[in-house]
Formats: sequence, C-alpha cells, structure tokens
Amino acid sequence: MSLKEHTTDNRKFSEALPLTDREEARRFLQGELALYDLFARAAHAREKFFGRVVRIHILDNIQNGRCAEDCGYCAQRRLAESGVQEYPMKTAEEIFADAQAAKAEGAYRFCMVASGTGPATNTTEKLAALIERITHELGLKVCLSAGLLDESKARRLARAGLDRYNHNLNTSAAHYGKICTTHSYQDRVATLEALSAAGVGLCSGVIAGLGETAADLVEAAFALKALRVISIPVNFFIPVPGHTIKNPQPLNPEYCLRVLTVFRLINPDSEIRLAAGREGHLRSLQAMALMVANSLFAEGYLNVKGSTVRETLQLIADAGMVAEASGEFSGSEVLTPYSSDTLPELLKYPKLR
Repeated sequence: MSLKEHTTDNRKFSEALPLTDREEARRFLQGELALYDLFARAAHAREKFFGRVVRIHILDNIQNGRCAEDCGYCAQRRLAESGVQEYPMKTAEEIFADAQAAKAEGAYRFCMVASGTGPATNTTEKLAALIERITHELGLKVCLSAGLLDESKARRLARAGLDRYNHNLNTSAAHYGKICTTHSYQDRVATLEALSAAGVGLCSGVIAGLGETAADLVEAAFALKALRVISIPVNFFIPVPGHTIKNPQPLNPEYCLRVLTVFRLINPDSEIRLAAGREGHLRSLQAMALMVANSLFAEGYLNVKGSTVRETLQLIADAGMVAEASGEFSGSEVLTPYSSDTLPELLKYPKLR
C-alpha cells in the first residue's frame, strides 16, 4: 500500500491511508504481521482526526433486565440467571438526576441504556421528552440505546434532539446467528438505517471474543464503515454468569491493541471507544490503547463495574492526552502520586520515631 511521507524533526512518519485490504487486516489480527507498523499508522490517523483529546462517556442503565431477547453475551438476556438486578424504567426525575451527576463528573456525553427488544410508542415519547430536557437544560449530548426502532420512532427521537443512538452490530453477518436467535443481523442494520435516514448520528460497534474469526471482525469493521457509523465502541467479551457463548476465545492485551488498530485504520475518522472489558483485557496497555482510540467509558458498563472517573482521568493524563469533558468540570481530580504529602508514606525504610 502506498504511503504519503512527510518529515518532522528530521524523522519520517507514514501518514496512514485507510486500510482497505481485508487480507492484510486479517493477517494483522492473527499476529502474522508485526504490531508496530500498523499501530503507528493507526496512531497517526487518530491524531490527525482527533488530536490528543479523549471523550469521556458515562452510561446509565435506565431499565435493567427483563429482556425477551437471547443475546448470548448479555447478563440481561431472558433466562440468563446471571444475578443482575432487574428493575423497570426509572422515573424521568431519576434519569435527569443521573444526567446531572454525569455532567458534574465531567461526562462529554450521557448514554441512556434501556433493556428490551425496543421501546413502545409511549416509552418513545417519554424518552424524547427526557432527551429534550437534558439537551436544553444541561447542555449535555445524549446517546440512547433502547433496542430495535422503526422509522417513525427514529424520526421522533431525532426531533427531540438526540445526538446519537447506540445499536451494536456486535459481530459479522455470518457469525451473528451463533450469538443470537431472537432477532437477526439485518434487523440491527435496518434500525441503523432508519436512524441514519432520520439524521441521528450512529453509534455501533462490536464485541471481540465471542468465538468469531479474525475475518469476522474485519467484516464487521467494514460493515460499520459502509453504514457510515461515526462512533464505534469496541467491547471485549466479559464472560458474565449465564452467558451462552460457545468457545469464547481468550483475549490478551496485545490482541486487543490489534483489534483497536484495525478498527481505527478501517474507520480512520470515526470515534473509536474503549468500551467494556478494557480494564481486564487491556490491563497495563490501556494508556497505549488511547494512542489509537479517542474515547472511553467511565463508571462502568452495562452489566459490570469499571474504572471510576478519577481513575479514568489519571489514565488519560498518563497517556499524555487531554479529557474532553463538560464545561463545569475542572479536571482537578488527577492524582499526584509523588508529592510532599504522599512521599513520606512511601519510604521503604522510614526512620523509627
């Protein structure tokens, strides 16, 4: 693949063009190509389109469990017996209070998630009213994830000012039937197309580790590109109790970096988000992952806990990045581990008093 070269400080850097070769992407995921070349290209693309900024998203489960779908990876699926607390949709005031708390913690975008196949008409109206209020009164961008939608519901949410709608493809079309049987891959695509036609930004991503092949992940990345998805959460499978995924593959930090690299290079100007599983699967390479990803979740995910806002801000600072947060946020929560206050407590052999 031809690369456009430019010189900075007497060193040559490759300005990465989008990755269009499926075979190259597959070989990279399988470890047949060295990590650093494509990773450097992905890091260059990330900085070209997003600079050094990292967006923080806070997710709010506004309705939990009681889902009729059988998505094998999800603790809220029917008959999962996962131990997840079930509750109906929160009241409007409860959700608005959660949005206020998210803004105070520095969230760039507030993500509302409701379990279930999709919202009824009256629920759609309730959600639309909430979106309008959060957008106008708090100035927060809102992302909603509430399952399958038709065109009329998509248009109603668009009129309310919905910024983005999340509906993950999760895997390739060929692999989808192995992780879910109560709806199809095409059902998900149709929802995304309805939202796109209504003018709502698309948030759709994948879950790596569901027993898919490298080729499946590559096809999913290209499918998201074809749908012009502007925000791509990359999740790493967490084997919650009650899951039905057959032969989930083990994930390690290097492989997770490779997955993020491929999604960045195939979708260079889309937001690539470190989503569920980043703490447990990327581990010590989380800061390195921010060289190709430009957003992440704080304060947990759909079914499991995650890093706090303070820990997430520290991660961003350690990577040499800047948090893109709400206007009221000061960023003062970042830790200073070696200070005059903390150093005396760290002495290995303190003088006896």
